[in-house]
Amino acid sequence: MVKNIGVLELQGNYALHHKIFSELGISSKGIKLSKDLNSVEGLVIPGGESTTISLLLDSYNLRKPIKEFAKEYPIMGTCAGLIMMSKKIQNETRVKPLKILDVVVDRNAYGRQIMSSKESISFNLNSQTICVDATLIRAPKIISSSSSVNIIAKIDDCPVAVMQGKHIGLSFHPELDGITIFHEILYDSSSNFFWMNLDKVDAA
Repeated sequence: MVKNIGVLELQGNYALHHKIFSELGISSKGIKLSKDLNSVEGLVIPGGESTTISLLLDSYNLRKPIKEFAKEYPIMGTCAGLIMMSKKIQNETRVKPLKILDVVVDRNAYGRQIMSSKESISFNLNSQTICVDATLIRAPKIISSSSSVNIIAKIDDCPVAVMQGKHIGLSFHPELDGITIFHEILYDSSSNFFWMNLDKVDAA
């Protein structure tokens, strides 16, 4: 089990991720400098503005340390965090992705902020179907993924929750709706409990 999880605090609504971890009784720490990564065993890259996050990663010299961190420890990216974790961003030159997840995303594909929506998604865990309402805000769309990426949930036949190895990518904001299951998966990633019991859906 991960002992301490970091939440990247460069930009975005990172406070709600800390709130979820606190409610789960899981220790979390803000990450602003590369040395902060030395005291955590997992990381959340929250939603926000991906152009700004990309620039700040370089300003704070965090890009290489996070990529090295990802080789050993789990990372979860939500919305803009998923964009940053992707291998490639379609029709985008300003944002430099970290290439942690082997997916191609279309940035803001679900529309502008005024077009934000809440969609029902479902996935299977321990042979039970779990349904949650997920909030999409200028959300990225996963338009392709490699065979090594496990698709966990979809909206309109498009992946919105994926896993690859220890890592999780979400198009939506679980923290806005009090959805805790993905934070729990991140916390328990080293035990492989969730990975063995979370069913895959057919690839897109």
